Amino acid sequence: MTFTFSITLVIAAITVLVSLLGFNSPKVIDSLVFYGPAISKRNQYYRFITCGFIHADFMHLAFNMLAFYSFGTTLEQGLFSSPDIFGTDAPIYYAMLYFGALIISSVPDYFKHKDNYYFRSLGASGAVAAVIFSCIVLYPTMGIGFIFVPIPIPGWIFGLIYLGISAYLDKQGKGNINHGAHLWGLYSVLCLPLFSFL
Repeated sequence: MTFTFSITLVIAAITVLVSLLGFNSPKVIDSLVFYGPAISKRNQYYRFITCGFIHADFMHLAFNMLAFYSFGTTLEQGLFSSPDIFGTDAPIYYAMLYFGALIISSVPDYFKHKDNYYFRSLGASGAVAAVIFSCIVLYPTMGIGFIFVPIPIPGWIFGLIYLGISAYLDKQGKGNINHGAHLWGLYSVLCLPLFSFL
């Protein structure tokens, strides 16, 4: 029996651990949450990444990590396991996709809220959305099933529904969950290949 190292599993495990710590410690949340003035005034740029390791509540964490694990393992074992495409550097490129999307999806909020002392955002939504849409682009007819939907739906239909719900919840603007990051996660999938030429 051989063990296959999984970036998806490592990121998910660290995220669950840090999020659980945050549920019991406002200090953990305050030190990691995306907070514009802390970045613009105190140069705490690490918050572009650390905000993805904390979540608003257990349901937020469970939904993000279940989606990330489901789509991430498919993506990691598919495209990112091909020696002809990424070779031995595949784990690095996969991590770049995740963390690059996490940063890119927070940039619009930074410019919009860099001086806003009331706006805070948390969650891995942008990175998870990038993984989901990367998977959907590669496998558009892949069947996606849910507990409450007995028949799997094609990936591209799921993607449209996901975008619609994200856009609606983003307009509602309630809580610290950044639903707009789902949309920017999709855009980051389109932007990230550009960096490979730099």
